[in-house]
Order: sequence, then C-alpha cells, then structure tokens
Amino acid sequence: MMIDVKDVTVCYGDLTILDRVSFSVQEGQWVMLIGPNGAGKSTLVHAIAQGVPYTGAVLYKGHDIAKMKPAYMAKEIGVLTQSHHVAYSFAVEEIVKLGRYSYSPGIFNTTTDEDARQVQNALEITGMLPFKEQSVLTLSGGELQRVFLAQVFAQDPNLLILDEPTNHLDLVYQKHIVELIGKWLQQPGRAVLSVVHDLGLARAYGTHGVLLNKGKVVSSGLLHDVITRDHLRHVYNMDVYDWMRGMLSRWEPDPTSTPIPTHT
Repeated sequence: MMIDVKDVTVCYGDLTILDRVSFSVQEGQWVMLIGPNGAGKSTLVHAIAQGVPYTGAVLYKGHDIAKMKPAYMAKEIGVLTQSHHVAYSFAVEEIVKLGRYSYSPGIFNTTTDEDARQVQNALEITGMLPFKEQSVLTLSGGELQRVFLAQVFAQDPNLLILDEPTNHLDLVYQKHIVELIGKWLQQPGRAVLSVVHDLGLARAYGTHGVLLNKGKVVSSGLLHDVITRDHLRHVYNMDVYDWMRGMLSRWEPDPTSTPIPTHT
C-alpha cells in the first residue's frame, strides 16, 4: 500500500468540502481522481500533500504522513499543482534543480553528479532542455507547467501526486506528458494519483479511479467499474456516454484530405 486515505474530512467553517473520503493507492496503480467542478478533487490532493488541515488520516506505506519529516516526504512524494507563481527571473534549470534540494545535507552543498544527471534527464524528457538557460518569466503557461513537472521528475520520488498535469498544455504535450508518466510508472515501487477533468485521458491511461461528487466518494476501484454510464449520469446529470460518442462521431474521415500513399 502506497497511500491509504481514511475518513479524510476538510471543513472551512460550516462548509464541508470533503466528507469522510476513504480510498487507497497501491504500487503500480495510476489512480484518477475524477468528478465535476467543486467535487473536492484539488482539495483532496492538497490535504494528502499536507497543504490544508483535515481530520481523519493519510498513511504513506503504513505511516502517518502528518508525522513525517518534510525532507523524507520530498524524496518519496512528488507533488505538481495547477498554479505556479514565480516572481523572480530564475532560469529554467535553476527551478528544476530545486527538485534535488532534499538530497543535500546542507544548504551550501554543491551539486553532485547524481543531481546533475537527474536534472539533465528531467529537462530532456519534458522537452525543456533547449530552454534551460531561459528565464521562467518569459515562458508560456504550458512551458512553465513542463518546468515544474521536470522539477518533480528530478526529485525521483516513488509517488506522484498531480493536480491536472496536462493543464495549459497543447495536444502534442498532453500526449507526451501522459505517456511519459505512464512510462515512469512502469518502474517497480511507483504509483500515481492525479486529478483529471478529461474523462478520455482518465479512461485511456488510468488503472483505477475515485469518483467524487460534492465532497463524497461515489465510487472507487478499477477504472472500468468507476466510470460507468450510471455513475457518470448521477454525478454529471447527463448521459456522458452518449455525449462522448456523439463527439467522436464528428471525427469522420475528411473527404478532401489527400490519401497517404502506400509503398509496395
């Protein structure tokens, strides 16, 4: 068991955002947190990452995550949020290097060969190597998202917690990032928990799911048991299956396109 969430409740005054949410994430799983806006998905991610107060318990490998030292957590768990606020003109490579901070025994230690290797690899796989000396203040939203994803990869964690990892990305990099995460997940001892709005991406890449609505778990388990017509109709108040199939039917072959020649 990587993460075990037990009866997590988050309240702001009299408003309950999460109501006794329970589920687990095991090694090798990509668990998709899905549900409409306001369901509590991002709040749940922030609670697990110790960003908001909650009642209940979150266990990482059987240990209370609230009692773990931040340096240990930073080595084990990588967190990517939706919003990134950068006020200074740091170079891309400098931001990514911060992912290695927890591996330094002191604040004045120099970069090790392993640090350099992890940073270089993270820049390469996210496509940000050509931008490594560029100021992050000059980047687009999608490029900035890839910088912080590279920072998370540089951490070399065992668990990734991602809040809309493809947010602000164009289609090419959406495909690139989710395939990259899927490849990362294939290594032993790893798991992914991610918030997604795109049910197509969830269905294509997730192994398990947690469907939330109004702060409560509607269904959790294997993805095909969670994303059912009845569950989605209950949560979204529409027949999502028919709507998605209708959208797909619009992608008929273009009769004006030039056929791709075949070679014999």
